[in-house]
Amino acid sequence: MTAEAGRRRYESLRRAAQAAETRGEIASAARRLFLSRGWAATTVRDVAREARVSVPTVYAVYGNKIGLIQALADAADIAANPSQSLAELEEAGNDPVRQLAAMAGYDRRLFERAGDVITLVREAGRTEPELASVYHAGRQRGDETRIQVFSSWPGGVLRQGLDIPSAVDIYAAICNIDVYTALTNERGWQPDQVERWWTEALARELLT
Repeated sequence: MTAEAGRRRYESLRRAAQAAETRGEIASAARRLFLSRGWAATTVRDVAREARVSVPTVYAVYGNKIGLIQALADAADIAANPSQSLAELEEAGNDPVRQLAAMAGYDRRLFERAGDVITLVREAGRTEPELASVYHAGRQRGDETRIQVFSSWPGGVLRQGLDIPSAVDIYAAICNIDVYTALTNERGWQPDQVERWWTEALARELLT
């Protein structure tokens, strides 16, 4: 095969790789600007300039600022490695403590790797209803996972007098971005220390 034929053969792969790089550059630029300047003060033009692409390119890839923040939120979930969490849940079998540890591990990775994005989305959502929806959708996905896990437990596993909705509330009160930030930023805890404490605290509060 000639060199020219080889270039033609891989042209579609080259275009796909270039498109992925452009998406990544735009998303990285948006994250930097949203975190340094704030959501309201950052325009699509600012993001395009930071990413060194045209404004139409940003619109073509992400649509608008809401699309950008949604992409960052999706990337936050990916960064926490949900596949690892699922594998750990499956490996835990019927052991509720190990299942709690798997969920706490996911939350630790999420807050460690993308806590700044979560805080950004939550704060911006106070004035932007669409961003509030993005934040609440993320919270709802987490709650749905916990409901599914807690519902799989046989009777007598949850602490006496505790129903599943209350258990989900208690989980959310213990494992959240504010607790993580206070312990790591203000109290000097290491992320793995927070994860271990979360697992122990959840077991104490939820299990018989």
